[in-house]
Amino acid sequence: MNDKVLIAEDDADIAQLISVNLREIGIESEHIADGQCALDRALVGNYALLLLDVMLPSMNGFDICQQIRIQKPAQAILMLTAKSSETDRVLGLELGADDYMTKPFSIRELQARVRSQIRKVHLLRNSSSPHATLHKDTLIIGSLEINDVNHQVRIADVDLDLTATEYDLLRFLANHKDQVFSRAQLLESVWGYNHCGYEHTVNSHINRLRAKVERNATQPEIIQTVWGVGYKLNPKALTEVTAR
Repeated sequence: MNDKVLIAEDDADIAQLISVNLREIGIESEHIADGQCALDRALVGNYALLLLDVMLPSMNGFDICQQIRIQKPAQAILMLTAKSSETDRVLGLELGADDYMTKPFSIRELQARVRSQIRKVHLLRNSSSPHATLHKDTLIIGSLEINDVNHQVRIADVDLDLTATEYDLLRFLANHKDQVFSRAQLLESVWGYNHCGYEHTVNSHINRLRAKVERNATQPEIIQTVWGVGYKLNPKALTEVTAR
């Protein structure tokens, strides 16, 4: 299946620039300038990635992102915004975006971010193939089971519905249980880049992951914050989870 990116952007020049540079790395794209039309198309189309501008006619990128997460939870989403407000960046991530970039952005960086998201999509797509079979590629820590073949995560026999990025983040922390990682280290290890100013990407994904794995996300026991340092997965808490 060919990878295709849906570009929701009302500036035709920017959309054209993105399209040309995606084609340079072998990725085709489709451009829609209207927010509602972009949402409708995203829901019926099969896109490897959605590039959503925040400011769009008829429906903004935040609302599109929220609706996509409800109806197509595994869809990869990268948000583009001209706003420098930290609140806008955090809001996009809290609503479910996998990543974001602030205009103006480097084309090379955009290409790298798109490649990174599509790699995650390929892993998820391959894991759900009918030819995939369950075998020993399962990490078990107490009541937590992470299966790398079908990208299935369970806690106390309850299946968790994670995005590809949430899965990668949990898998990395589980692989290094009880080790503390800074936001910069997680950016480099999970997202594949270490650019300053994108630490909120990590914060928002930690919050979303906690909402799915913790009994009480406001008092996390499994994914713990080590103040002034970063985050770690606490294996002891998983041995104590027997029911959810």
